[in-house]
Amino acid sequence: MSNIEESKFEVQVDPVSIAPVNPRLKNFKDFYGRLRKNKAALVGLYVLIILFFISIFGYLDTIFGFTGVNSNATNLAEKLQKPSAEHWFGTDHLGRDIFYRVLHGMYITLGVGFTATFLAAIVGVPLGIISGYYGGIIDTIIMRIMDVLLAFPGILLALAIVSVLGGSTFNVTIAIAIGALPQFARIVRGSTLTTKNLEYIDAIKALGARDGKIIFQHILPNIMSPIIVNTTLFIATAILSAAGLSFLGLGVQPPTPEWGAMLNDGRNYMYQAGHITFFPGMMIVIVVLAFNLFGDGLRDALDPRQRK
Repeated sequence: MSNIEESKFEVQVDPVSIAPVNPRLKNFKDFYGRLRKNKAALVGLYVLIILFFISIFGYLDTIFGFTGVNSNATNLAEKLQKPSAEHWFGTDHLGRDIFYRVLHGMYITLGVGFTATFLAAIVGVPLGIISGYYGGIIDTIIMRIMDVLLAFPGILLALAIVSVLGGSTFNVTIAIAIGALPQFARIVRGSTLTTKNLEYIDAIKALGARDGKIIFQHILPNIMSPIIVNTTLFIATAILSAAGLSFLGLGVQPPTPEWGAMLNDGRNYMYQAGHITFFPGMMIVIVVLAFNLFGDGLRDALDPRQRK
């Protein structure tokens, strides 16, 4: 067969079509594609992104004073004013602008939620992995301690801890984190028990791999989905708990513009000036709802059993 005839059977291959695809990028595209199917989760995600940048601006404004407004400055001549062009959310019983107090308090509320959840995860996840992987007496001791913590409702346990330590942002964060330890430890323990019994884990053990390598390279990456989902959902719970403690006077102390403390300040003026409690209360609802919507969508996107 001549060269001309052989050329007819040559296959033209596009080099772009055989270019290697980054598996991480592909996995992210698949994940985002599943997340996009849940419109409510996307709304929650976008709301959280917007609030995150607003909270950063509020934090920077408290330091550098971009707006020139001190949210803690009182002006009794303008107290209990309704929302207007000058004061978008109105003023409270001390003449403080509620809009700027909500703005400056956003990073405090979100910060307590994120920090408490991070502390609970950084302690609860290792405890859950150790308990589920090693079992035996170690598992018994860790889980019985978690059972003791679970015997108390979360808000009551936080109340008890704050009552002993005193009311402050740091103490509230620690109290909420301690109350969340059993939740993280139990979820991670259950996932670890399921993963460590898989055949490939037995094969890795047979090859002589050490426990540390098995835990960090094979078990932990495979149980990250429930950890991420639980973390996202618990942030909303932590924000509610922090606001509840501040409302009871045991959390962040005045005049710090924390949303729960603002609700406490305005409860005596609900019929006279309902806007004092309406706006911080509405912000708590929006933030918690956004986290719950995003967390539900995240669970569906990461859990293969939930995929349609």
